[in-house]
Amino acid sequence: MSFWEINKKVLIEQYGGLLDELTLEGDDILPPEDIKIETAPTGEPSLSIRGIHVHSPRDPAREGQRLAETVKEEKGPVVILGFGLGYAAQAAAVFGRPIIIVEKYRNLLRMALELRDFSEFLSKNRIMFVIGGTGDGITGALDITDELVSTDESADKKNAPSVIRNRALAGLDEQWYKQVEDKIRTWTMRDEVNMATLKRFGRRWVRNLSRNMNAIRDYPGISQLEGLAAGNVGEDFTQRRENAKDAENKLKENPLPVFLAAAGPSLDRIKPLLRDIYNRCIVVAVDTNLRFFTKNGIEPDFVLTVDPQFWNSRHLDRCICERTALIAESAVYPPVLNLPFKNIFLCGSLFPLGTFIEKQVDPKGRLGAGGSVATTAWDFARMLNGDEIWIAGLDLSFPGLKTHFRGARFEERSNSESGRFNPVEKWVLRALRDGFPFKARSARGEQVLTDRRLSLYAVWFENQFRLHPTVKNYGLFQDGLAIAGLQTADTEKFLALPERRVEIDRRIKETFAQIEKDFHDPEKTRQRAQRYENAVSGLKRGIGSIKRAAQEGASIARNALKRELNPQQQNRVLKELDEITRRIAESEVKEVAGFLYPPVEAEKEGSAESRSQAEKGDPFRAYLQSSVKLFSGLAEAADEAWK
Repeated sequence: MSFWEINKKVLIEQYGGLLDELTLEGDDILPPEDIKIETAPTGEPSLSIRGIHVHSPRDPAREGQRLAETVKEEKGPVVILGFGLGYAAQAAAVFGRPIIIVEKYRNLLRMALELRDFSEFLSKNRIMFVIGGTGDGITGALDITDELVSTDESADKKNAPSVIRNRALAGLDEQWYKQVEDKIRTWTMRDEVNMATLKRFGRRWVRNLSRNMNAIRDYPGISQLEGLAAGNVGEDFTQRRENAKDAENKLKENPLPVFLAAAGPSLDRIKPLLRDIYNRCIVVAVDTNLRFFTKNGIEPDFVLTVDPQFWNSRHLDRCICERTALIAESAVYPPVLNLPFKNIFLCGSLFPLGTFIEKQVDPKGRLGAGGSVATTAWDFARMLNGDEIWIAGLDLSFPGLKTHFRGARFEERSNSESGRFNPVEKWVLRALRDGFPFKARSARGEQVLTDRRLSLYAVWFENQFRLHPTVKNYGLFQDGLAIAGLQTADTEKFLALPERRVEIDRRIKETFAQIEKDFHDPEKTRQRAQRYENAVSGLKRGIGSIKRAAQEGASIARNALKRELNPQQQNRVLKELDEITRRIAESEVKEVAGFLYPPVEAEKEGSAESRSQAEKGDPFRAYLQSSVKLFSGLAEAADEAWK
């Protein structure tokens, strides 16, 4: 039996989709005349392409082992950039980590399966393939393998992937492999960006939440709106569909399309279509572009705001929208919740303080948090349960070196605060430069300037589009970054949608009326108020208990450091500190205080003295010094959590 037949049997059993992909016709094929197979002195096949050796002509297996050894001590998934004949991939498999194989040419992968026995490699390892196309599948593959790694007892969650590059193959298709590496780099940076955001805004989030706490009691959650576009809010949609008897009801059963407006430069191009958009779709805006709508005489149906900063709240200045419902996160800048919107709904809090109260009082419904209000707005549009989401302004880049649509708050601020030595051009330059810019493929197939923050948002959208394949996403006037899963659509296709504004208004009005009746029912309001009082009281008691315990622990450790203790006294101190640690760990509000605890990096930077004591052979004093830092930081965080 040939190697191909042996390998094919495993493919049929475990990789059926890959087998189909290897037999497709298309552009991802290397001309046969470019390929040359030789036999190395060791008896193994070796490969050269266009005269360039892809593997060692002497001992390709040994070369593969050397490449694999470079990532032996790491813990994340192994990415093979350029499979070739698979020597490095097979050598890396002994580490027991997930493997992602990235290969541009399908016929090259098939050739490897014809020349060598991969049956054990394919059947006994966790392997994913990213073959041909644009290489966009690497992000989804990393997400899946990250989940696999995080379930291993021996591995920590969120380990960065290890990359093994076949330099010959990567050099032959430098641009293609560079795009894949850019996506790997972007994926890896997610935790770094999230930690930086937490460090910068964590205390602001908690202060806002403390002031907005009663909003959790007084405003309904976005879960009340789920299914609005499909017409199944508060009723058995399937049963109503079966009972529909007239044309009006049948039309009503067709999900309403949702239009999502982000704030990129290409938003300017939809201005002539605004009235058509409003007449055909439920309109969802973000706080950044609300003034774009109001200046053009359109009030969107919903606007989302999630940023806790004062300057972000300024996007809503002078935007009077009596027909618009505000969707807000409970940590927004407090005055935002007093603005004269038609209705206010809260989405689930992203932070332990808000989550603790919501869980006991009134769960609001979670929305995805990809780091941008546009990501949250898309998840809200999806939650409305429409089949189609039409999107504009989602550039995630700087097409034409523009940062936002015309008239955005950024533009107004830069114009008003510019001067002779700080002109507008400097503001724009900083915006383009400070995010670590680079060029990437645009939706038009060209190159466009983006940065690492914006490219992270693109990764989030691509993941969500894959997770929700039944939702069709159409992009109008796409000038920005290419986003896999966002289909380009022209104006004619959009204008072919029927006008349904009367139906949209009626459905929203009926939904809001039902929510008002249910949520503000006197008995439900009384019960919710009681749950709120109990939750706040419990939170205060829990935070106070953690603060006292942490202060006690810090005091015990400090006093012990001032004395010379015999082994019996040391054991007594260790037991006291262990008991305090246990009390804190068992608190139901420990996450609230822990949210503001100094990051691990800060602890590492401040622990030089502890390391010095450990190096001197005094682990007890090193432990006491670490305990002082731990408990002091926790006491400070507990105090901050209720300011």
